[in-house]
Amino acid sequence: MMNCLQMWPEPIVRVQSLSDSGIRAIPERYIKRASERISSPASEVNIPVIDFQDLFSNDASLRLTTLSLISEACREWGFFQVVNHGVSHELMKRTCQVWHEFFHLPLEVKQVHANSPSTYEGYGSRLGVEKGAKLDWSDYFFLHYLPQSLRNHNKWPTLPTECRELVGEYCDELVKLCEKLMKVLSINLGLGEEYLQNAFGGKDVGACLRVNFYPKCPQPDLTLGLSSHSDPGGMTLLLPDHHVSGLQVRRGDDWVTVKPVPNAFIVNIGDQIQVLSNATYKSVEHRVIVNSAKERVSLALFYNPRGDILIEPAKELLTENHPALYPAMTFNEYRLFIRTRGPCGKSQVESLKASQ
Repeated sequence: MMNCLQMWPEPIVRVQSLSDSGIRAIPERYIKRASERISSPASEVNIPVIDFQDLFSNDASLRLTTLSLISEACREWGFFQVVNHGVSHELMKRTCQVWHEFFHLPLEVKQVHANSPSTYEGYGSRLGVEKGAKLDWSDYFFLHYLPQSLRNHNKWPTLPTECRELVGEYCDELVKLCEKLMKVLSINLGLGEEYLQNAFGGKDVGACLRVNFYPKCPQPDLTLGLSSHSDPGGMTLLLPDHHVSGLQVRRGDDWVTVKPVPNAFIVNIGDQIQVLSNATYKSVEHRVIVNSAKERVSLALFYNPRGDILIEPAKELLTENHPALYPAMTFNEYRLFIRTRGPCGKSQVESLKASQ
């Protein structure tokens, strides 16, 4: 399997370069099947918004209400927005700005960081290594933050000059927020507050950052910035562009466009928490649409289990009438699927259930 992950199957084309060239029609390889395109305007909604500060209130009833709101959001949406989360708004703003600047550097400067499918770390323009696959209208920069053994500052951009410092500070703050959220989810599942964290490997977990750049697109109705998928990892904290909506979440048979709340993070459940909770909490399909008039940058911090630890449904949640839905599997084994095929809805986690 790893042999197929050493090189891209076709020459890499930077989507930003296509956009900047002034083309009026996008290349065939970016045109999605009719069933995958945006068929009609989606309603813009606010997914649940949680005031995280209320969890630390002296008012016990307010704390319980907030826990209940998070539990309901995880069960019904798989997504929620969190405000008053403790991360500096100025740090969020500066980190976004530095990545805007990176993507507008000359191509030859960015190409120094060109990535490969062996680790995906660096400057990229496609996910998955299937030859002839339909591609998404986006570029990205992917880097490892945890475990420290994978953290390599030399692979992080040297320009803009404050990029490395900001990325380190930003990721450190978001990992702390993820640790707090993991306790909340554990409590809401009726498990010990450290259960999910310990199941992920304790302090020896994985965390990585993917910065997404969605250039202007002359035919946004024919393509997607990121195809429909559920996140393969544990939990995702997304810092969206608050000026241009782009994230869409599947709600039943429909798609809804998320209206970002200023200075909020969008939190979503990944496949690994779906497995650990035995589908009490479900990861939800989402995708990204593109815009003909405006570009977008978003930052996704993925909080994942240690790669070599077995992930399986919590035994405390199993009963005779509700047996384990998923086999034990390491995250390293699991993520090979998306590294090979790219975003494919929820086909991976659902195929595990079928195998049981």
